[in-house]
Amino acid sequence: MSQQQHAAWEETQSSAAFGQLRKSFRGFAFPLTAAFLIWYFLYILLTAFARDFVTATVIGNINVAFVLGILQFVTTFVIMWLYERHSSKTLDKASEELKDVVEGKMR
Repeated sequence: MSQQQHAAWEETQSSAAFGQLRKSFRGFAFPLTAAFLIWYFLYILLTAFARDFVTATVIGNINVAFVLGILQFVTTFVIMWLYERHSSKTLDKASEELKDVVEGKMR
């Protein structure tokens, strides 16, 4: 990396726009990640230690463990949808603007 490129990246990383972009990403991603991991480990702990609860029948041959397992997939897709929506509304435009600024400084 040339000295000019290095200076452009350092200037960008210390800018208010980059700080706001990072804050917006972290403010969304970290809490959602923590919530999902808690939900995931709760599922694991329930299947390991609450056998009576997770083997309870819901409908026919479907038990609580199966429903919770399916909900893990549903949760994953909901998180993906929420992140895409957040990214499109908040992150994409700001990151494109920063990219254009950085590329302009490197020319």
